[in-house]
Amino acid sequence: MKVGTLFINRCIIMLLSFHLCLSMFLHLFLLVVMEISSSFILSLHLHPLPPNPLAAAAAISNSGHQLSRIKSPTQSLTDTPPSKFKIVSKFWKRNRPTFAEKDAFPSSLPLHTKNPHAIYEDIQRFARQNKLKEALTIMDYLDQQGIPVNATTFSSLITACVRTKSMTDAKQIHAHIRINGLENNEFLRTRLVHMYTACGSLEDAQKLFDESSSKSIYPWNALLRGTVLAGRRDYRSILSTYAEMRRLGVELNVYSFANIIKSFAGASALTQGLKAHGLLIKNGLVSSSILGTTLIDMYFKCGKIKLGRQVFEEITERDVVVWGSIIAGFAHNRLQREALQYTRRMIDHGIRPNSVILTTILPVIGEIWARRLGQEVHAYVIKTKSYSKQIFIQSALIDMYCKCGDIGSGRAVFYASMERNAICWTALMSGYALNGRLEQAVRSVIWMQQEGFRPDVVTIATILPVCAELRALRPGKEIHAYALKNCFLPNVSIVSSLMVMYSKCGVMDYSLKLFNNMEQRNVILWTAMIDSYIENQCPHEAIGIFRAMQLSKHRPDTITMARILYVCSEIKMLKMGKEIHGQVLKRKFESVHFVSAELVKLYGKCRAVKMAKMVFEAIPVKGSMTWTAIIEAYGENGEFQEAIDLFDQMRSCGISPNHFTFKVVLSVCKEAGFVDDALRIFKLMSVRYKIKPSEDHYSLVIAILTRFGRIEEARRYVQMSSSLS
Repeated sequence: MKVGTLFINRCIIMLLSFHLCLSMFLHLFLLVVMEISSSFILSLHLHPLPPNPLAAAAAISNSGHQLSRIKSPTQSLTDTPPSKFKIVSKFWKRNRPTFAEKDAFPSSLPLHTKNPHAIYEDIQRFARQNKLKEALTIMDYLDQQGIPVNATTFSSLITACVRTKSMTDAKQIHAHIRINGLENNEFLRTRLVHMYTACGSLEDAQKLFDESSSKSIYPWNALLRGTVLAGRRDYRSILSTYAEMRRLGVELNVYSFANIIKSFAGASALTQGLKAHGLLIKNGLVSSSILGTTLIDMYFKCGKIKLGRQVFEEITERDVVVWGSIIAGFAHNRLQREALQYTRRMIDHGIRPNSVILTTILPVIGEIWARRLGQEVHAYVIKTKSYSKQIFIQSALIDMYCKCGDIGSGRAVFYASMERNAICWTALMSGYALNGRLEQAVRSVIWMQQEGFRPDVVTIATILPVCAELRALRPGKEIHAYALKNCFLPNVSIVSSLMVMYSKCGVMDYSLKLFNNMEQRNVILWTAMIDSYIENQCPHEAIGIFRAMQLSKHRPDTITMARILYVCSEIKMLKMGKEIHGQVLKRKFESVHFVSAELVKLYGKCRAVKMAKMVFEAIPVKGSMTWTAIIEAYGENGEFQEAIDLFDQMRSCGISPNHFTFKVVLSVCKEAGFVDDALRIFKLMSVRYKIKPSEDHYSLVIAILTRFGRIEEARRYVQMSSSLS
């Protein structure tokens, strides 16, 4: 009995022990499974790249003790023995291993801090989108974490900064380059010089350049290019840089010469350009298409059409850039026919116009009223679908149609454009103004704002002359307030337009106040002030402004000379007129057609017909403006038959009279009583020259017919004039 009881007790103890062991085993097994499952799930959640690199990095730093237990994505659950895991958290805390980089950033997770190339790609993506604020935020984080950045990433940031021209961002990028120890990197140093010049800080670019001891050509080219892009017309700084390069033995390449010649083109420095051309021939570089293009550009900007054309003909392999340079050169010199001829030659050689050439020839087509040709170019733009979506081509098409007088087609192009901007709106406003729809032009400013576009500087400069023509003082004041609010002032173009607008509205005080508040005046502002006084019949004050201008550092240009000659002719100041004539001859302005025309008018109104004839005969190329001036001079002095004979002589020379010429000739006929000549000339205007008579033309003919008793004919012309409305 005792034996049986002892046996049963032992069995119970063994069962309890077995149960306890089994419970412990199951408990341990469940803990292991839970640890493995949680690690596996965490790995799956963190495996994709997070959208925000900073948030991802913060998550890593906060959960590093959990991530350290993950081995590899390729490692299965059965590969790791259970004994390797720290199952109980208190044991793991006591026996915590050394926190190494390989534990914090395991290879199973493609995180930025473990894989720098991923964050480099994010920074470069932000740079391509011009989102420098976001890119520099990541750069600050990387700096805090001590993670280096490569030169390629910095290059993309510099490129974005060149596009945005932000000096603040430029300084931050340069600071990060210093922090990363890449300031002596020649590639980055070159890019930094370019960046500072693009941002308008030539001083910083020069300082950075001076700190370099490299004799490589690339930093020198960056400095030269930046000086040219900065728009400085003083080519002497370029020449001093060039002389320093020669002194240090830096070997100049094609791009060095290209930048030097571009500086000469911007300053119209023909003599220096000719020397550079000779040096290119000496060094055997003249065959380069890049240098050929810059030489063509330089000669055309210096007004040497023949030399520019000769350089073009010497280039054997002409690409679209070479063709574009000579087409742009002709357009720049207002040789519209030649520009279109060379465009046809280019197409005949199998080269299609690109977007740059299209935006060059469309204004040319508008200037010569070649609407049919413009429609052909429009069809080409539609055919090449990529061009039809470009906004600057759309605005050029609007401008072309409006210049050709087809405002309907211009509006159709505008409203068909799916991506309009302020440029398109400004082109349409200019078209309205050009075609006499001034009220619609002013209303367009409101419409564009309703569409979500803010008027820019060009828009304001376009609409202010419209307000001046309408004598619309209130809208003009509103635009003035808008310009002040948006910090558009002091802008010379806007200030001069505001001065003219206020003067035409009879508020001379505002014009004078704007003029006096401008610390840095130029020729445009001085001329605008002279025009303001002329508009308000204050000729003596206009002469006073001209005298003050002569005492300043600014010298009158051709427009200023023409305006002051007009003042002298109106008040018949022959003595001062002769003084201005001397200045015109000294500065070689006599070949400018509107200056020579004002000189002829001056002598005609001052009863000095012989001097007027002498000035007229000295003009090498006579246009309709100078012919009209000499006809008016003879008419002013009572020599009516000679004036009519000059009109016939003008026609025989192949010069087409314009509506101003016909108004002057009809006025001569009215004064002289030449009824038959008046009727003959009126018929020539409408039938031969297809000029639509204005109210002034009709009133002159009606007056002369009424004066000589030809009432029935006068009534017929009255009926014809009433149809104008």
